[in-house]
Amino acid sequence: MAYDIKITKTASPKPKPDQISLGFGKIFTDHMFIMDYTEGKGWHDARIVPYAPLDLDPASAVFHYGQAIFEGLKAYRTHDGRILLFRPRKNMERINRSDERMCIPLIDIDFCVHAIKTLVSIDKDWIPTAEGTSLYIRPFIIATDPFLGVHPSHTYKFIIILSPVGAYYPQGINPVDIYVESNYVRAVKGGTGFAKAAGNYAASLKAQAEAAQKGYVQVLWLDGVERKYIEEVGAMNVFFKINGEVITPSLEGSILPGITRDSVIQLLNSWGVKVTERRISIQELYEAYEKGTFEEAFGSGTAAVISPIGELNWEGRKITINDKKIGELSQRIYDTLTGIQFGKLEDTFGWTEEIR
Repeated sequence: MAYDIKITKTASPKPKPDQISLGFGKIFTDHMFIMDYTEGKGWHDARIVPYAPLDLDPASAVFHYGQAIFEGLKAYRTHDGRILLFRPRKNMERINRSDERMCIPLIDIDFCVHAIKTLVSIDKDWIPTAEGTSLYIRPFIIATDPFLGVHPSHTYKFIIILSPVGAYYPQGINPVDIYVESNYVRAVKGGTGFAKAAGNYAASLKAQAEAAQKGYVQVLWLDGVERKYIEEVGAMNVFFKINGEVITPSLEGSILPGITRDSVIQLLNSWGVKVTERRISIQELYEAYEKGTFEEAFGSGTAAVISPIGELNWEGRKITINDKKIGELSQRIYDTLTGIQFGKLEDTFGWTEEIR
């Protein structure tokens, strides 16, 4: 695909927000990228236009059958004014895995990375510079056929929007309390758990709401068959440090293959820290806690980067981890990843791409 993007800039730029109170995903920049798909024609009409509501038919397939996927990545402003993306091609590769599972036409990875860079460059003044802030990038694809029938759509829209953000959790890097969910399930092997499908997140809302009523920030999901093996924490992958070994649930079709997850594993391997991908049960965690060998736990994801876990509540049995303080390894991982992302540390892995 040729790098041909039609650009129409806004005549009424919005005022920039206060960087101290950004929150997450509440404010959006001046422009967005849109590209259409028509069966027989392919992806076409790539354009950057002023941010505005979409004009969709009420019968559009996305509203009725949930054919929608999305991604999330960030742009970072370095101390010397450069703009960096973190592993953007990995996000576009994952979009195509989600596309394939959800019967959505594949995208051209190089072109879509170019589209992201072009859009971010146009709205670069929206990239915040306050400590811990960044520009969140949300690419997504929706089915647009105006037809009530259960079949893959023949038309789609690929859209990218941008949002200046602060910390994902109000607690920031401080450990959060997590409720172990034993009733609801997030996904099963053979389903859409490995895809970043919109419906996965809708299905998780009930458990999250009930956990919040109990005073917990997120839920720890167990497998959908035996209800005992750990899968994810909220919308993040999860890691546990037990007796010096870092363990994370293996990818078996029901867990999202996180890009931050992969980065953490590569970091740990480079440091000589033993890291194992395997099935791990909630019972094993509780037994490690009783033995005093459960040392650290944290979630990983684009939005929060690293989110330490201070407490797990499993059917009323509470596990307090590291006195609810961030662990030494968790802190090192967070400092290293954010150091690379913001250009403070040398990127020996080749993860970052500069927008020029």
